[in-house]
Amino acid sequence: MNRSFAGWAGLLLFSTSSLIAGAPAFAKNDLVLAIGGEPDTGYDPLLGWGRYGHPLFQSTLLRRDADLNTVPDLATEWKLSDDRLVWTVTLRPGVVFSDGTPLTAEDVAFTFNEAASAGGALDLTVMEKAEAVDDLTVRIELKRPWVTFSENFYSLGIVPSDSYGQGYARNPVGSGPYRLVSWTEGEQLIVEANPDYYGPKSPFKRLTFVFTGEDAGLAAARAGQVDMVSVPALMADDMIDGFKRLRVMSVDNRGLTFPMQEPGEVNAQGEAVGNAVTSDPAIRRAINLGVDREQLVEVVLNGFGRPAAGPADGMPWSNADAAVTYAPDEARAMLDAAGWLVGDDGFRAKDGVKAGFKIYYPASDAVRQALTVVVAEQLKALGINAQPTGASWEQIERFAHQEPVMLGWGSHSPLEVYSLYNSDWGGVGFYNPGYFSDAVVDAHLAAAQQAATLEASYPHWQAAEWDGETGFSARGLAGWAWLVNLDHIYFTNECLDIGKTQIEPHGHGWPITSMIDQWAWTCD
Repeated sequence: MNRSFAGWAGLLLFSTSSLIAGAPAFAKNDLVLAIGGEPDTGYDPLLGWGRYGHPLFQSTLLRRDADLNTVPDLATEWKLSDDRLVWTVTLRPGVVFSDGTPLTAEDVAFTFNEAASAGGALDLTVMEKAEAVDDLTVRIELKRPWVTFSENFYSLGIVPSDSYGQGYARNPVGSGPYRLVSWTEGEQLIVEANPDYYGPKSPFKRLTFVFTGEDAGLAAARAGQVDMVSVPALMADDMIDGFKRLRVMSVDNRGLTFPMQEPGEVNAQGEAVGNAVTSDPAIRRAINLGVDREQLVEVVLNGFGRPAAGPADGMPWSNADAAVTYAPDEARAMLDAAGWLVGDDGFRAKDGVKAGFKIYYPASDAVRQALTVVVAEQLKALGINAQPTGASWEQIERFAHQEPVMLGWGSHSPLEVYSLYNSDWGGVGFYNPGYFSDAVVDAHLAAAQQAATLEASYPHWQAAEWDGETGFSARGLAGWAWLVNLDHIYFTNECLDIGKTQIEPHGHGWPITSMIDQWAWTCD
């Protein structure tokens, strides 16, 4: 839920000194941020908190700098055995949790073991066990070599083994740069600097995150009530006095997932699987050729983005050769050749099956709605009757295996590619809702996971996308129609300098805060 601007502005006025009229700029040591919503499962890293950006309250073993290079965090050394089955990690000494208790290897081992049993969205299924060798050394054994396992070192926040339990998500204890003061769900979260934090300290001692809708966030910025606000692309030209626009490149994408099977089956949850139209590869390939992605960027994103060809465009494991160009005439010819012929109503049909389907999108998401509407119009020119259908996430989850859905992903890890296209992930949450399954792609993905190093895995990820003959991309089996990559837009107080930014992942959480230690207030 979101309170109106008037409803929560009063809360801000007493919760942070930065809102006191006439407060001198040199005394500014707190910030108010309207940069996104709350995590549904709270601030528990074992349930996925921090997966898209740093977990803020907790420390991780490793971090990425602005250029996405690896830098130490809790870990001072990390080594993989020659058989690639054992990680040995050495921790920095003297670290304490925000409740004053020491952080030791036992806490790290507990976190990994507990996360593996929690069944969250973490890459821990290949872990045999984690154990503390001594207070500063952790040994993590794997069932088989798995190149993306170390991605957990960047995203899994370490929790205290003695106090972790029910209620942790609402009252997290960690060793990160900030600790929680109060959380009023649907309204605001207040955090303060952790005085025992071992790393570089931000000059901002207190942060207030306000959970607003887009209109309320912009209203707060115009009223001088916030120091940073995330802005949808269509509002990014509406500059505010005293603010500057920050445009951050991201791998945060949007695309259509396609049900791959013929209809007639149900999954273990009793949900129908398959679609008589999108199960035809000619339909999927024609849609990829007939969608004008440049128009989507200009019309829906107001120019703040770029066309998407795959799930990880620009990352070193993506394959630029897999992209297709806008070719509507070729798309129509492909449909004609496949027997999808245009009828008197202007739409195609084949063997009595109309070329039409619903495209589901979350009704609360204006960008996904606009993308869906424009794509549906573009598909009419191909003779495909796509019907935009807004729904709740609960409704979408029920229909995602039988109708296309406008989904979004984008990660600093190739694990996400694996999760979207590996056969074993079919129907697992929203990862592979269309039940994409192909033995050749699976073999390339397996080779990537078995590679000696992450860098050595890149050619295998690229081959899974397009190996010259097949792949999951639009040139191959076209399991998705990837559409756009969003720029993340923020309006920031002109006195706030946040330094160099990362290429940001998907927008869940607060990826902009991943390098908050370098933020500075520049006004005297």
